[in-house]
Formats: sequence, C-alpha cells, structure tokens
Amino acid sequence: MTMTPPLRKLALAAHVTTSVGWLGALAVFLAHALASLISQDEQMVRAASLAMGLTAWFVILPLSLASLTTGLVQALGTAWGLFRHYWIIFKLLLTAVATIVLLLKLGPISYLADVAAETTFSSADLIGLRTSLLVHAGGGLLVLLAAVALAVYKPRGMTRYGMRKQREQGDTGVGPCFFGSTTSTPRWVKVFGVIVVVLVLLIGIMMLGGGHGPGAHISSDG
Repeated sequence: MTMTPPLRKLALAAHVTTSVGWLGALAVFLAHALASLISQDEQMVRAASLAMGLTAWFVILPLSLASLTTGLVQALGTAWGLFRHYWIIFKLLLTAVATIVLLLKLGPISYLADVAAETTFSSADLIGLRTSLLVHAGGGLLVLLAAVALAVYKPRGMTRYGMRKQREQGDTGVGPCFFGSTTSTPRWVKVFGVIVVVLVLLIGIMMLGGGHGPGAHISSDG
C-alpha cells in the first residue's frame, strides 16, 4: 500500500528525526564512556557511568526502535519498496545489527549504572566493562554513519526482485541514484556485502565467544 504524499512526508520527517536523534544520542553515550575511562575525578566517573545508563534506556533505545520502525514503514509505504534496492536492504541490515547489539548491551550498561550508584564505586572499578562499552559505542557510531551515507547517496543497484517488479509495472525506477548500473550487480554491492557479512560474523564472534556478550566483564570485573 502506497502512502499519500502528506503521509509520506510525515513518515520521512519521523524517520529522519529519529535516525539523527539516535546518532546524536550515541555520540553523547560515547563521550560519557570516554569520560568514565580517562577522568581522574571519582565524581566524574560515577556521573558519566550513571548518565550512560539513563541515555541508553531512555534516549538511545526508544530512538533506535523508532528509527527501525519508521524506516520499515517508509520502505513498505512508498515506491522504493523494501527489497527492490540494495542500498535499502543494506541500510536495514545495518540498522537491525546496531539495534540488536544495543539490546544485548543494555544489561551490562544497567549493571554499570547500578554499581556506579554505590558510594564505594571508584575509577578503578569495572575497567573492562567500561572499555567494552566504549568500543561498542564507537563501532555503533560507524555503523550508523554508514547507514546515513546509504540513505543520502542512494547508490544505484536493483535486486532481481526489484528489476522484475520494475518490468511488470513498466516504470523506470524511483528517486536519484548515483552509482553503478541497474542491469547487473554493481561492484559496490559486492564489496559492501562482504563488509556486512564480516561485520556480522565479527560481532557474533565477539558476543558469543570473544568475551563481549551480555554478561561480559561483569563477573570478572565485579
């Protein structure tokens, strides 16, 4: 079902707002994570650790879910479609991966905030956990920036499903696309596909066997 122009603009505004908000909130989280590691002030370390918990639960989580939802609504409710263009599929995958990692790290973030609320918490506590959260926040920021780049440049490249639907409907494509060809798989799709696969495998290894899972650094640092 294709949305009407006013509804489409509303969905676009909601998606852009939540996506940019997610990016900004994650940058703030990264700043807090960095401050909790490099600051020599005990109060600063505690405050930054507490702020990370608040930011993750009440800002980043709602914005990430809203961004993912509005993105799906936009794709399904417009002529772009969800599986017609490679850039949309990759953007969805990147957004989904970032959201899943966030959900898995909410437990450790809450644990850090709970420990930081204790008066005995010091800058030497939970170093491993705070380092892990800094690394994940930095990686998440890069993933979201890649998704933004895809949304802005919309590199050319249609899936087989997209080309079949295009032939059936007799249209010539939608929106501005700037790279590659529509008749064959562009090189950027192959390169980006390899990067996404490696990213997913790397995250899987880190989360399941690399000591970066939901319970990582809690028992060892606690």
